[in-house]
Amino acid sequence: MIEVVQQVVDGLGRGGIYALIALGIALIFGVMHLVNFAHGELITVGAYTSYWLFNTDLDWWLVTPIVVVVAVLTSVVIEFVAFRWVRGASDFTMLMTSFGVHFVVQALFVMYVSANFRQFPRPGWIFNTVRVGGVSLEVFDLVVVSVTLASLLAVYWLLQRTLFGISLRAAAEDFDAARLMGIRSNRVIRGAFALSGLLAGVAAVFWLMHSGQASPTAGLTPMLKGVLAALIGGLGSLSGAVLGGIVLGLVEVLLISRLPGGIAGLTDGIVFLLIALLFVFRPQGLITVRHAERV
Repeated sequence: MIEVVQQVVDGLGRGGIYALIALGIALIFGVMHLVNFAHGELITVGAYTSYWLFNTDLDWWLVTPIVVVVAVLTSVVIEFVAFRWVRGASDFTMLMTSFGVHFVVQALFVMYVSANFRQFPRPGWIFNTVRVGGVSLEVFDLVVVSVTLASLLAVYWLLQRTLFGISLRAAAEDFDAARLMGIRSNRVIRGAFALSGLLAGVAAVFWLMHSGQASPTAGLTPMLKGVLAALIGGLGSLSGAVLGGIVLGLVEVLLISRLPGGIAGLTDGIVFLLIALLFVFRPQGLITVRHAERV
């Protein structure tokens, strides 16, 4: 029983990071009907930012807010440079644009920095544990769960209680009708990308604390996990993105701990198989979303 509790907390910690990434992806999909495969580049930029900042002898307390701010700015810049000019194009064109941004950012780091991994220090406290009722829990997982919960509550309050949040939800329901009611599309989309970047920045901090390295493909794996989590929960559903991230994190941890050592390396393959089965029996994901009109 104690082992199960530890694994659940570990899964919640991992799933919390996935949920933050998936929530940012779901936000952009809700407004623009775009699965943004360039979302992971926010983590890549954050990784190199961390590496450069540590070379100036800064510590994580100062690096953390800078990485979050850089992720927000990068997200807004990507929207202005790439997506604004294809906003009225077909879904396929926008999807290809997101892939284009993804590969261009990777190529820039390969050409002008290096294709090699860059190491930077991880905070020592992430390896600490605390005992709660006889259960030994990692401090890192508890911090991730707490910050993720606080971030999700803040996003919920923003969407429900502020004019920007109401505009964003209206745009996600029906963008054409929202524009006829006076909602400015540029402002809403720019705000959605900024909020998406903020969530990606928070997720990037935890991901980088755990990995301690930067590379041109640093954001690839978390981006894929975020997209999977958004699909599991129901693409376009914010609550579904959170649920999908938690489910994905829990399934991964439980599989890693339960599978025999010889096939533990097949965890990702088994996860994809389970997701495929989910889509066979429930193709809309865990939460049904009414599709809205794209800009």
